[in-house]
Amino acid sequence: MDCNRCDEEAIMHAAYSGAHLCTDHFRESVEKRVRRRVRRDDLVPHGVTPEDPLTWVIGLSGGKDSVVLTEILHETFAEDPRIELVGLTIHEGIEGYRDKSLEACVELTDELGIRHEVVSYEEEFGVRMDDVVEDDPENMAACAYCGVFRRDLLSNYADELEADLLLTGHNLDDEAQTALMNFLEGDVEQMAKHFDASLGPLSERDEQEEFVPRAKPLRDVPEKEVALYAHVNDLPAHITECPHSSEAYRGEIQRLLYGLEENHPGTRHSILSGYEELASIVSDEFSGEDGANLQECVECGSTTTREVCRKCSLLESLV
Repeated sequence: MDCNRCDEEAIMHAAYSGAHLCTDHFRESVEKRVRRRVRRDDLVPHGVTPEDPLTWVIGLSGGKDSVVLTEILHETFAEDPRIELVGLTIHEGIEGYRDKSLEACVELTDELGIRHEVVSYEEEFGVRMDDVVEDDPENMAACAYCGVFRRDLLSNYADELEADLLLTGHNLDDEAQTALMNFLEGDVEQMAKHFDASLGPLSERDEQEEFVPRAKPLRDVPEKEVALYAHVNDLPAHITECPHSSEAYRGEIQRLLYGLEENHPGTRHSILSGYEELASIVSDEFSGEDGANLQECVECGSTTTREVCRKCSLLESLV
């Protein structure tokens, strides 16, 4: 099959749009969607100048999503003195997994010439995920522990690096799954929080001074297209699933969406588009309310809704 835009051979078919694209036009399509999302989410505010540039910290795991996001953002802003990119890698302490992906991060950042910071659970918390999974004092899935620790380090180091924005490589599949999970759980308040934390345009979010704002410029691109982009650009992505990954409910939602998308192409886009609109409405509804009573954790000083934050309570259970 030929590309819809030229006479070259197509390397992919997007069933949701009907497009057949060659290598060059496929690259162009992915990059265009990421840059359009940057504009739509107001990530570069009017008035920013080279004299007072923005620092964007990218959560760089070495997987396909974060590697592709870093590559495209660098390609877009490499010559723009208003934006400084910093890669931030979290080493969880998973033998034979994170070491290899860390190598991918180092190779990429060296090649692009961007600053790269690495922090680890072991240095920061005195624990390794391999040991946490073996002990499991809370009888939880590994992802439950890891998610808490990872979010804490990303937030704290983004703040320490004086970031104006924390960017993550969540793709369309990731966000459609989260949207459907929140909807099926009837968690309207979480929809509002999701919008204000990372989905809504910066100019429309309810202000959260306690946290560095987040953004997900890759969320219009399906997971398989992210993987294909990494492949055709020969990017140093470590495409291997975490050996401790065990989010059972998300896995069910993922399989459900695969089936729906196969039978009804465009389902993921429709879910996320409708969800973002609903999240915007409920964000306005919750805006201005007192909301949670935020305070400093008595153990580490992190912002939390309880006396001891979730991270510190989990660490205490691991002692």
